[in-house]
Amino acid sequence: MDIEIAISASGFLFLFILVMLAASIPFVNTFGDSDADDRLQKINANPKKFTVSIVIALIEGVRIIALAIMLFIAFSPYNLILGIVWTTCRIGEGLIHIYSEINYWGLNKLARQYAGTSGAEKNALIDAGRNILQRRNSGWTLATTLSGMGTLAYSILFVTHGVVPPIIGWLGIIAGIFLFLGNGIKLVKGNLKILPAIDGLASIGALFVILFEAIIGGWLLFS
Repeated sequence: MDIEIAISASGFLFLFILVMLAASIPFVNTFGDSDADDRLQKINANPKKFTVSIVIALIEGVRIIALAIMLFIAFSPYNLILGIVWTTCRIGEGLIHIYSEINYWGLNKLARQYAGTSGAEKNALIDAGRNILQRRNSGWTLATTLSGMGTLAYSILFVTHGVVPPIIGWLGIIAGIFLFLGNGIKLVKGNLKILPAIDGLASIGALFVILFEAIIGGWLLFS
């Protein structure tokens, strides 16, 4: 593939995150971070909406993998080691997202069963739903940790080789550090008393990543 095409494709895929975020808002508002009992009720009341939310999440997983590959084609000649790091991390991130969403889809079946049950059987379904949600949350934390590491790797390349304006590269480095540390600490020590502060660090990292990807996407696509 031509490097110029890979650069433009990378820019487009970076910007595509904004499309995914906008598309996911109605589903976040509907399903949110509710517990298993409430989530099953909401899914049973909105099965089509839940299905669409899974499709959007799967598309995002594919986007992440495609972005890693395009960035490798475009920029790994500058530093092969960093290219391997970000490609491995972000492909791993994308695969984890895809696997987690396929597993999360199991709530749809549970929700249908949940509507016609009561007592011990209903409690068993709630416990099963809770296990699915816990696995999804753990997968999200691992995937986001890998995202921070991958973002840090190509941002270091951007800064050290001057392939983008330095301020953009430094923004990516800051975003990658916050995202990696915030989620990495949660992954290793999820029971820390300072967990709220860690959540804040991860949230700041996520906001910086969105800003960074919007800026770098525009620069790569239109510069």
